[in-house]
Formats: sequence, C-alpha cells, structure tokens
Amino acid sequence: MAQQGKVVAITGASGYVGTKLLERLEQEPSLRKLVAFDVNSLPLPVHNIAFYRKNVSEPIEDELNDRGVTTLVHLAFNDRRGANRREIDAIHEENLETLRSVMASCASARVTHLIYLSSHTVYGAHSDNPIPITDDAPMRPSHDFPYAHDKHHCELLLDEYARAQQDVKITVLRSCTVLGHGADNLATQSFFHSWMLGVFDYNPPMQFVYDDDLARVMSIIIQKEIPGTFNVAGDGVVHYRDMAKIIKSRLVNLPPFLAYPLVKLCGGLRLQRDASTDSLDRVRWPILMSTGKLHKATGYRFWHTGLESLSAFANSGYFYKDPAPF
Repeated sequence: MAQQGKVVAITGASGYVGTKLLERLEQEPSLRKLVAFDVNSLPLPVHNIAFYRKNVSEPIEDELNDRGVTTLVHLAFNDRRGANRREIDAIHEENLETLRSVMASCASARVTHLIYLSSHTVYGAHSDNPIPITDDAPMRPSHDFPYAHDKHHCELLLDEYARAQQDVKITVLRSCTVLGHGADNLATQSFFHSWMLGVFDYNPPMQFVYDDDLARVMSIIIQKEIPGTFNVAGDGVVHYRDMAKIIKSRLVNLPPFLAYPLVKLCGGLRLQRDASTDSLDRVRWPILMSTGKLHKATGYRFWHTGLESLSAFANSGYFYKDPAPF
C-alpha cells in the first residue's frame, strides 16, 4: 500500500506546470506538506507549503531532510534556445548539472520517489515513426532541437540513477504540448504566431494535454507511487491546418525545397525566435503517442480532449501574435 502523509517537493515550482501542480496538490488532504524550490517567487499563495527561493543546481539535501521529503517532482529546466553553439552547449550543461545536483540531494536525503517531466520530442520527428509511438520506443531526438536533445540526455542520467539507487522509484512523463488558459511554454512561443509555416501535402495530427489534466495525472502518480515511463496526451488530435484556423494564424504552405532553406535563413539571421528545421520535420512527420500504458497504470480518464485544450488556449488571449517573417 502506498505510504500515507507524503511530503512532496517540487523544483521549478513557480513555472507554468509547477504552479498548476501546486494548485492540484494543495487540494489533496492525504499529503502532509508541500516543499517548493524556485529562483522566482510563487505567483499564487499556497497553504501548507515551505518555499525556498533557491537555484537547485546548488545542494538542497538539508532542506529535503529538514522537511522529511519523500517524493520530489523535478520541473526545473532551462528551455531557452541559445543564440549560438556556445550558448546552446552552456544551457545543455546547465540542465544536466542541475539534474545531477537534484539526484545527489535526493540520494542524500533518502527521497524514495523521483518524478521527471520529459517531452514527447525525445522520440524525434522521423518519416519512419510508428503511429502511434509506444512508451518503449527508442529516443531519437533531433540534434537541431536542443530542448529535445537535453530532455533525452536527462532521461539517460535518470536511467543511471535508477541503476545505482534500486530502492528508489523513478517516473518519467513524456508529455505532449501542455495547453490551457494562460499557457506559456516553449511550444506556445515557437508555434503560435500570426503566421505559421506549413509544408505542401502535409497536415499532421497534433496532440495536446490540458494543464489541469497533467496536474491530476501527476497527483495520482505521486499518491500511488507509480514508477515507469509514460506517454502523456489528451484524447483525440487536432490537425495542423485546423490548429492554424483555431488560433487565427495565417498558414503559408511551401514545398520542402523552399521551406527548409527559408527556416535556416531566418534562424541564421535571427529573424524568428526558435527557428529550426526540426519544427518543419514535426509538421511533416507527427509524433503521435499511445497513452494506453498510462491509462492502465493510473486509471485516469482525461477531462479535456486535445481540441478542448487548444480551444481554451486560443480563447485565453495569451498566445503570441508576433509577426513571423514568412
């Protein structure tokens, strides 16, 4: 039986997903205490919480020990795309070193359950992707997409930690794009503009998960102590061209032999933030995940479909409308 009275720590707690998770866990009477770490203040008041304004690349085992933390959710991650190779490499090392530090602190404090939020992008966008992709598929992230590359290497570090700490439960959640009212993450900044670039003859299905659904899934995994690697996505899909209509973006379709050089040019001249050929690959070859393993392990049924998640985001008025140079 799962241990009662857990003390749950969250790194990156003031971020978009971290805030939603704190709101969810605050409603769980079985949790004894919440512990939050972030370099920024929490945007909302949370009861029964110990908050440390601290960079978790520094040791946190004293705080974990003092509070008797049993479960840690690691959300702290720098998703910024570097302007050049030096910055990209520095961000990569920062993400890996932060995870190493958190794992070392967890080992010292005898934290028994470590949960990591990864991404569906670790599978990579490839023409031979199976549809759907199951949780045991190999990770093949694009080297042109540093975010996916960093998530992949973090998962490899977690595999090493799991082998060294066999009494610790490890859960990895490979989530698709998280949306909802006020969503603010890498995907919203990269995809949602006044103009969107498409590729002739391609209209891939896209998956989304509502932020509250993701928080509920994580709460179940925390309380039931469910280990393993799981794909996370809401039910149903939204096709790329329909997505453009819903967010009222103008879709410009080009053949591949024009689209790829254009994206490289815009990225090289820094005319568009986060321009990369990987984004075109994802327009051509979908990363469509199977979520059967998650449903079986948690028994959870999502409250919102992918279409409802996107519609809530589009209606919130938060999404980016910066003109793209296409």
